[in-house]
Amino acid sequence: MQKRFFLRASVLAITAMGATYSIAQENVFKIGLILPMTGQQASTGRQIEAAAKLYMAQNGDTVAGKKIQLIVKDDTSIPDVTKRLAQELVVNDKVNVLAGFGITPSALATAPIATQSKTPQVVMAAATSSITQASPYIVRTSFTLPQAAVSMADWAPKNGIKTVVTLVSDYGPGLDAEKYFKERFQFNGGQVPESLRVPLRGPDFAPFLQKVRDLKPDALFVFVPSGAGAAVMKQFLERGMDKAGIKLIGTGDVTDDDQLNDMGDGALGVVTAHHYSTDHPSALNTKFVEAFGKANSGLRPNFMAVGGYDGMRVIYEALRASKGQGGGDALLAAMKGQIFESPRGPMFIDAQTRDVVQNIYMRKVERKNGQLYNVEFAVIKDVKDPGKAK
Repeated sequence: MQKRFFLRASVLAITAMGATYSIAQENVFKIGLILPMTGQQASTGRQIEAAAKLYMAQNGDTVAGKKIQLIVKDDTSIPDVTKRLAQELVVNDKVNVLAGFGITPSALATAPIATQSKTPQVVMAAATSSITQASPYIVRTSFTLPQAAVSMADWAPKNGIKTVVTLVSDYGPGLDAEKYFKERFQFNGGQVPESLRVPLRGPDFAPFLQKVRDLKPDALFVFVPSGAGAAVMKQFLERGMDKAGIKLIGTGDVTDDDQLNDMGDGALGVVTAHHYSTDHPSALNTKFVEAFGKANSGLRPNFMAVGGYDGMRVIYEALRASKGQGGGDALLAAMKGQIFESPRGPMFIDAQTRDVVQNIYMRKVERKNGQLYNVEFAVIKDVKDPGKAK
Protein backbone atom coordinates (compact mmCIF):
# COMPACT_ATOMS: atom_id res chain seq x y z
CA MET A 1 0.00 0.00 0.00
CA GLN A 2 2.77 2.41 0.99
CA LYS A 3 4.70 1.50 -2.16
CA ARG A 4 1.64 2.17 -4.37
CA PHE A 5 1.01 5.52 -2.62
CA PHE A 6 4.68 6.49 -3.08
CA LEU A 7 4.55 5.65 -6.78
CA ARG A 8 1.33 7.63 -7.28
CA ALA A 9 2.81 10.60 -5.41
CA SER A 10 5.96 10.42 -7.51
CA VAL A 11 3.95 10.39 -10.76
CA LEU A 12 1.87 13.37 -9.57
CA ALA A 13 5.03 15.26 -8.61
CA ILE A 14 6.67 14.60 -11.99
CA THR A 15 3.44 15.60 -13.79
CA ALA A 16 3.28 18.81 -11.76
CA MET A 17 6.92 19.55 -12.51
CA GLY A 18 6.25 18.97 -16.20
CA ALA A 19 3.24 21.28 -16.13
CA THR A 20 5.24 23.95 -14.30
CA TYR A 21 8.06 23.61 -16.85
CA SER A 22 5.53 23.78 -19.69
CA ILE A 23 3.96 26.98 -18.27
CA ALA A 24 7.43 28.42 -17.72
CA GLN A 25 8.32 27.62 -21.33
CA GLU A 26 5.08 29.19 -22.54
CA ASN A 27 6.09 32.39 -20.76
CA VAL A 28 9.47 32.53 -22.53
CA PHE A 29 9.86 34.39 -25.82
CA LYS A 30 12.92 33.17 -27.70
CA ILE A 31 14.92 35.17 -30.25
CA GLY A 32 17.42 33.13 -32.27
CA LEU A 33 20.19 35.56 -33.23
CA ILE A 34 22.33 34.09 -36.03
CA LEU A 35 25.47 36.14 -36.64
CA PRO A 36 29.03 35.87 -37.96
CA MET A 37 30.90 35.97 -34.64
CA THR A 38 34.14 34.65 -36.16
CA GLY A 39 35.72 34.98 -39.61
CA GLN A 40 35.77 37.86 -42.10
CA GLN A 41 32.52 39.49 -40.92
CA ALA A 42 33.14 39.06 -37.17
CA SER A 43 32.85 42.81 -36.53
CA THR A 44 29.25 42.62 -37.81
CA GLY A 45 28.36 39.93 -35.28
CA ARG A 46 30.11 41.73 -32.44
CA GLN A 47 28.29 44.98 -33.18
CA ILE A 48 24.80 43.46 -33.53
CA GLU A 49 25.08 41.23 -30.45
CA ALA A 50 26.30 44.19 -28.37
CA ALA A 51 23.41 46.35 -29.63
CA ALA A 52 20.80 43.65 -28.95
CA LYS A 53 22.06 43.20 -25.40
CA LEU A 54 22.13 46.97 -24.87
CA TYR A 55 18.49 47.23 -25.99
CA MET A 56 17.51 44.49 -23.52
CA ALA A 57 19.47 46.15 -20.72
CA GLN A 58 17.71 49.45 -21.38
CA ASN A 59 14.20 48.07 -21.94
CA GLY A 60 14.04 45.07 -19.64
CA ASP A 61 13.78 41.38 -20.47
CA THR A 62 10.04 40.98 -19.95
CA VAL A 63 7.44 42.11 -22.49
CA ALA A 64 3.68 41.42 -22.32
CA GLY A 65 4.31 38.85 -19.57
CA LYS A 66 6.92 37.01 -21.63
CA LYS A 67 10.54 36.58 -20.55
CA ILE A 68 12.84 37.42 -23.48
CA GLN A 69 15.60 34.89 -24.13
CA LEU A 70 18.34 35.68 -26.64
CA ILE A 71 20.04 32.62 -28.18
CA VAL A 72 23.17 33.68 -30.11
CA LYS A 73 24.65 31.34 -32.75
CA ASP A 74 27.81 31.83 -34.84
CA ASP A 75 27.33 30.96 -38.53
CA THR A 76 30.83 32.18 -39.60
CA SER A 77 29.10 33.73 -42.68
CA ILE A 78 28.67 30.31 -44.31
CA PRO A 79 25.10 29.96 -45.65
CA ASP A 80 24.91 26.16 -45.14
CA VAL A 81 25.80 26.71 -41.49
CA THR A 82 23.20 29.49 -41.21
CA LYS A 83 20.51 27.20 -42.61
CA ARG A 84 21.38 24.35 -40.24
CA LEU A 85 21.40 26.68 -37.22
CA ALA A 86 18.06 28.19 -38.24
CA GLN A 87 16.51 24.70 -38.51
CA GLU A 88 17.86 23.74 -35.08
CA LEU A 89 16.60 26.97 -33.53
CA VAL A 90 13.10 26.49 -34.97
CA VAL A 91 12.75 22.73 -34.38
CA ASN A 92 14.73 22.16 -31.16
CA ASP A 93 14.69 25.53 -29.40
CA LYS A 94 11.26 26.54 -30.74
CA VAL A 95 12.29 30.17 -31.19
CA ASN A 96 9.58 32.76 -31.83
CA VAL A 97 11.75 34.95 -34.06
CA LEU A 98 14.88 34.40 -36.17
CA ALA A 99 17.14 37.47 -36.39
CA GLY A 100 20.59 38.75 -37.37
CA PHE A 101 21.98 37.60 -40.77
CA GLY A 102 25.32 39.25 -41.49
CA ILE A 103 25.42 38.65 -45.25
CA THR A 104 22.84 38.20 -48.01
CA PRO A 105 23.49 34.48 -48.78
CA SER A 106 22.84 33.68 -45.10
CA ALA A 107 19.54 35.61 -45.08
CA LEU A 108 18.42 33.89 -48.30
CA ALA A 109 19.39 30.43 -47.01
CA THR A 110 17.06 30.93 -44.02
CA ALA A 111 14.07 32.32 -45.96
CA PRO A 112 12.43 28.92 -46.77
CA ILE A 113 12.64 27.91 -43.08
CA ALA A 114 10.96 31.18 -42.02
CA THR A 115 8.19 30.57 -44.58
CA GLN A 116 7.58 26.91 -43.73
CA SER A 117 7.54 27.45 -39.97
CA LYS A 118 5.79 30.87 -40.14
CA THR A 119 8.59 32.37 -38.05
CA PRO A 120 9.31 36.10 -38.52
CA GLN A 121 12.87 36.63 -39.81
CA VAL A 122 14.26 40.05 -38.84
CA VAL A 123 17.20 40.93 -41.09
CA MET A 124 19.46 43.29 -39.14
CA ALA A 125 22.45 43.49 -41.51
CA ALA A 126 22.18 41.96 -45.01
CA ALA A 127 21.39 44.59 -47.65
CA THR A 128 20.56 43.12 -51.08
CA SER A 129 17.32 44.61 -52.38
CA SER A 130 15.60 41.28 -53.12
CA ILE A 131 15.92 39.75 -49.62
CA THR A 132 12.44 40.71 -48.40
CA GLN A 133 10.94 39.06 -51.51
CA ALA A 134 12.46 35.69 -50.55
CA SER A 135 9.86 35.11 -47.82
CA PRO A 136 6.65 36.85 -46.70
CA TYR A 137 7.98 36.48 -43.14
CA ILE A 138 11.11 38.64 -43.65
CA VAL A 139 11.26 42.13 -42.15
CA ARG A 140 14.39 44.28 -42.59
CA THR A 141 15.78 46.89 -40.17
CA SER A 142 19.20 47.48 -41.80
CA PHE A 143 19.25 49.18 -45.22
CA THR A 144 19.49 48.33 -48.91
CA LEU A 145 22.47 49.02 -51.14
CA PRO A 146 20.33 50.72 -53.80
CA GLN A 147 19.21 53.30 -51.19
CA ALA A 148 22.81 54.42 -50.68
CA ALA A 149 24.10 53.86 -54.25
CA VAL A 150 21.41 55.94 -55.96
CA SER A 151 21.91 58.79 -53.47
CA MET A 152 25.64 58.84 -54.27
CA ALA A 153 24.96 58.68 -58.03
CA ASP A 154 22.79 61.80 -57.73
CA TRP A 155 25.39 63.71 -55.69
CA ALA A 156 28.56 62.90 -57.69
CA PRO A 157 27.79 64.55 -61.06
CA LYS A 158 26.64 67.72 -59.29
CA ASN A 159 30.05 67.92 -57.63
CA GLY A 160 32.45 67.77 -60.57
CA ILE A 161 32.65 63.98 -60.91
CA LYS A 162 32.09 62.99 -64.55
CA THR A 163 33.84 59.59 -64.86
CA VAL A 164 33.71 56.81 -62.26
CA VAL A 165 35.06 53.26 -62.11
CA THR A 166 33.03 50.99 -59.81
CA LEU A 167 34.70 48.41 -57.55
CA VAL A 168 32.43 46.04 -55.62
CA SER A 169 32.55 42.73 -53.78
CA ASP A 170 31.20 40.03 -56.09
CA TYR A 171 27.95 38.98 -54.38
CA GLY A 172 24.37 40.25 -54.02
CA PRO A 173 24.85 43.64 -52.33
CA GLY A 174 27.89 44.46 -54.49
CA LEU A 175 25.98 43.71 -57.67
CA ASP A 176 23.12 45.89 -56.41
CA ALA A 177 25.52 48.74 -55.59
CA GLU A 178 27.15 48.49 -59.02
CA LYS A 179 23.86 48.27 -60.95
CA TYR A 180 21.98 51.08 -59.20
CA PHE A 181 24.95 53.45 -59.03
CA LYS A 182 25.85 52.89 -62.68
CA GLU A 183 22.29 53.23 -64.01
CA ARG A 184 21.58 56.45 -62.09
CA PHE A 185 25.02 57.99 -62.69
CA GLN A 186 24.76 57.39 -66.44
CA PHE A 187 21.18 58.73 -66.41
CA ASN A 188 22.64 61.87 -64.78
CA GLY A 189 25.17 62.25 -67.62
CA GLY A 190 28.17 60.50 -66.03
CA GLN A 191 30.37 57.82 -67.59
CA VAL A 192 31.41 54.43 -66.12
CA PRO A 193 34.32 53.15 -68.26
CA GLU A 194 34.83 50.00 -66.17
CA SER A 195 32.97 47.94 -63.53
CA LEU A 196 35.26 45.73 -61.44
CA ARG A 197 34.21 42.86 -59.13
CA VAL A 198 36.41 41.45 -56.36
CA PRO A 199 35.91 37.94 -54.85
CA LEU A 200 34.08 38.07 -51.50
CA ARG A 201 36.38 35.58 -49.75
CA GLY A 202 40.08 36.36 -49.45
CA PRO A 203 39.91 39.51 -51.56
CA ASP A 204 43.09 41.08 -52.97
CA PHE A 205 42.28 44.63 -54.05
CA ALA A 206 45.78 45.44 -55.39
CA PRO A 207 45.43 44.38 -59.06
CA PHE A 208 42.00 46.00 -59.31
CA LEU A 209 43.22 49.27 -57.82
CA GLN A 210 46.17 49.30 -60.22
CA LYS A 211 43.75 48.99 -63.10
CA VAL A 212 41.74 51.93 -61.74
CA ARG A 213 44.89 54.01 -61.47
CA ASP A 214 45.71 53.29 -65.13
CA LEU A 215 42.19 54.32 -66.21
CA LYS A 216 42.46 57.66 -64.31
CA PRO A 217 38.75 58.30 -63.63
CA ASP A 218 37.57 61.30 -61.58
CA ALA A 219 36.52 58.93 -58.82
CA LEU A 220 36.42 55.32 -57.68
CA PHE A 221 33.03 54.16 -56.31
CA VAL A 222 33.47 51.33 -53.78
CA PHE A 223 31.24 48.84 -52.00
CA VAL A 224 32.78 46.21 -49.73
CA PRO A 225 31.09 44.49 -46.77
CA SER A 226 31.49 45.82 -43.24
CA GLY A 227 35.00 45.06 -42.00
CA ALA A 228 36.76 45.22 -45.39
CA GLY A 229 36.86 49.01 -45.79
CA ALA A 230 40.18 49.45 -43.99
CA ALA A 231 41.97 47.13 -46.46
CA VAL A 232 40.61 49.08 -49.44
CA MET A 233 41.60 52.41 -47.90
CA LYS A 234 45.12 51.19 -47.08
CA GLN A 235 45.79 49.90 -50.61
CA PHE A 236 44.15 52.96 -52.22
CA LEU A 237 46.61 55.20 -50.37
CA GLU A 238 49.61 52.89 -50.91
CA ARG A 239 49.11 53.21 -54.65
CA GLY A 240 49.01 57.00 -54.35
CA MET A 241 45.60 57.15 -56.01
CA ASP A 242 44.54 60.16 -53.95
CA LYS A 243 47.70 62.00 -55.09
CA ALA A 244 46.86 61.02 -58.69
CA GLY A 245 43.64 63.02 -58.29
CA ILE A 246 41.26 60.05 -58.04
CA LYS A 247 38.56 60.64 -55.41
CA LEU A 248 37.28 57.75 -53.30
CA ILE A 249 33.48 57.67 -52.96
CA GLY A 250 31.07 54.91 -51.98
CA THR A 251 28.46 53.55 -49.66
CA GLY A 252 29.10 53.98 -45.95
CA ASP A 253 30.54 50.48 -45.53
CA VAL A 254 33.93 51.71 -46.84
CA THR A 255 34.36 54.24 -43.98
CA ASP A 256 32.81 51.98 -41.33
CA ASP A 257 32.65 53.83 -37.98
CA ASP A 258 34.01 50.72 -36.27
CA GLN A 259 37.29 50.99 -38.24
CA LEU A 260 37.48 54.64 -39.24
CA ASN A 261 39.98 55.82 -36.62
CA ASP A 262 42.41 53.09 -37.66
CA MET A 263 42.39 54.33 -41.28
CA GLY A 264 44.34 57.48 -40.46
CA ASP A 265 44.39 60.87 -42.16
CA GLY A 266 44.26 59.29 -45.63
CA ALA A 267 40.53 58.85 -45.06
CA LEU A 268 39.97 62.60 -44.59
CA GLY A 269 37.64 64.04 -47.21
CA VAL A 270 36.20 60.71 -48.38
CA VAL A 271 32.50 61.20 -49.22
CA THR A 272 29.97 58.41 -48.71
CA ALA A 273 26.19 57.96 -48.72
CA HIS A 274 24.68 56.00 -45.83
CA HIS A 275 21.80 55.76 -43.37
CA TYR A 276 23.80 56.04 -40.13
CA SER A 277 26.84 57.73 -38.68
CA THR A 278 28.12 57.59 -35.10
CA ASP A 279 28.25 61.39 -35.44
CA HIS A 280 24.54 61.73 -36.35
CA PRO A 281 23.49 64.91 -34.52
CA SER A 282 20.41 63.90 -32.53
CA ALA A 283 19.82 63.64 -28.78
CA LEU A 284 18.72 60.02 -29.14
CA ASN A 285 21.90 59.06 -31.03
CA THR A 286 24.13 60.88 -28.53
CA LYS A 287 22.60 58.78 -25.73
CA PHE A 288 22.87 55.60 -27.83
CA VAL A 289 26.57 56.13 -28.67
CA GLU A 290 27.39 56.94 -25.03
CA ALA A 291 25.52 53.90 -23.64
CA PHE A 292 26.97 51.57 -26.29
CA GLY A 293 30.53 52.73 -25.58
CA LYS A 294 30.01 52.42 -21.82
CA ALA A 295 28.74 48.85 -22.16
CA ASN A 296 31.47 47.78 -24.61
CA SER A 297 34.81 49.18 -23.43
CA GLY A 298 34.58 52.35 -25.52
CA LEU A 299 33.57 50.61 -28.78
CA ARG A 300 31.84 52.85 -31.32
CA PRO A 301 28.50 51.64 -32.63
CA ASN A 302 28.39 51.37 -36.42
CA PHE A 303 25.53 50.91 -38.89
CA MET A 304 25.36 47.20 -38.05
CA ALA A 305 24.78 48.05 -34.39
CA VAL A 306 21.90 50.36 -35.21
CA GLY A 307 20.33 47.65 -37.42
CA GLY A 308 20.46 45.26 -34.46
CA TYR A 309 19.21 47.83 -31.94
CA ASP A 310 16.25 48.81 -34.11
CA GLY A 311 15.57 45.15 -34.92
CA MET A 312 15.13 44.44 -31.21
CA ARG A 313 12.82 47.45 -30.96
CA VAL A 314 10.65 46.10 -33.80
CA ILE A 315 10.46 42.67 -32.09
CA TYR A 316 9.65 44.13 -28.64
CA GLU A 317 6.92 46.42 -29.98
CA ALA A 318 5.38 43.60 -32.05
CA LEU A 319 5.25 41.36 -28.99
CA ARG A 320 3.71 44.19 -26.96
CA ALA A 321 1.14 45.02 -29.67
CA SER A 322 0.10 41.38 -30.02
CA LYS A 323 -0.18 41.21 -26.20
CA GLY A 324 2.13 38.23 -26.10
CA GLN A 325 -0.49 36.07 -27.81
CA GLY A 326 -0.60 34.37 -31.17
CA GLY A 327 2.12 32.93 -33.35
CA GLY A 328 4.29 34.24 -36.14
CA ASP A 329 1.46 35.77 -38.16
CA ALA A 330 0.33 38.01 -35.30
CA LEU A 331 3.92 39.12 -34.68
CA LEU A 332 4.52 39.76 -38.38
CA ALA A 333 1.36 41.88 -38.66
CA ALA A 334 2.49 43.97 -35.69
CA MET A 335 5.95 44.50 -37.21
CA LYS A 336 4.56 45.92 -40.46
CA GLY A 337 4.06 49.67 -40.54
CA GLN A 338 6.00 50.48 -37.36
CA ILE A 339 7.10 54.14 -37.37
CA PHE A 340 9.67 55.40 -34.87
CA GLU A 341 12.68 57.55 -34.12
CA SER A 342 15.91 55.55 -34.33
CA PRO A 343 19.46 56.64 -33.45
CA ARG A 344 19.82 56.95 -37.26
CA GLY A 345 16.84 59.36 -37.47
CA PRO A 346 13.18 58.74 -38.42
CA MET A 347 12.35 55.40 -40.03
CA PHE A 348 9.48 53.04 -40.69
CA ILE A 349 8.81 49.51 -41.89
CA ASP A 350 6.86 49.67 -45.15
CA ALA A 351 3.72 47.56 -44.60
CA GLN A 352 3.69 46.34 -48.21
CA THR A 353 7.37 45.51 -48.78
CA ARG A 354 8.35 44.86 -45.11
CA ASP A 355 11.48 46.85 -45.90
CA VAL A 356 13.01 49.83 -44.14
CA VAL A 357 12.27 53.39 -45.32
CA GLN A 358 14.74 55.94 -43.92
CA ASN A 359 16.86 59.01 -44.48
CA ILE A 360 20.10 58.65 -46.43
CA TYR A 361 22.85 61.09 -45.47
CA MET A 362 25.76 62.42 -47.50
CA ARG A 363 28.82 62.38 -45.23
CA LYS A 364 32.45 63.47 -45.38
CA VAL A 365 35.25 62.12 -43.19
CA GLU A 366 36.45 64.91 -40.89
CA ARG A 367 38.52 65.17 -37.74
CA LYS A 368 36.59 66.25 -34.64
CA ASN A 369 38.01 66.34 -31.11
CA GLY A 370 41.05 64.38 -32.30
CA GLN A 371 39.00 61.56 -33.88
CA LEU A 372 37.74 60.75 -37.36
CA TYR A 373 33.99 60.84 -38.00
CA ASN A 374 31.59 60.56 -40.93
CA VAL A 375 30.12 64.07 -40.68
CA GLU A 376 26.73 64.51 -42.34
CA PHE A 377 26.36 67.50 -44.67
CA ALA A 378 23.15 66.71 -46.59
CA VAL A 379 20.07 64.52 -46.19
CA ILE A 380 17.72 62.76 -48.63
CA LYS A 381 14.54 62.08 -46.66
CA ASP A 382 12.35 58.95 -46.50
CA VAL A 383 14.24 56.91 -49.10
CA LYS A 384 12.44 53.73 -50.14
CA ASP A 385 14.45 50.90 -51.68
CA PRO A 386 14.82 51.88 -55.36
CA GLY A 387 14.73 48.18 -56.18
CA LYS A 388 11.07 48.12 -55.07
CA ALA A 389 10.06 51.70 -55.73
CA LYS A 390 9.34 51.07 -59.41
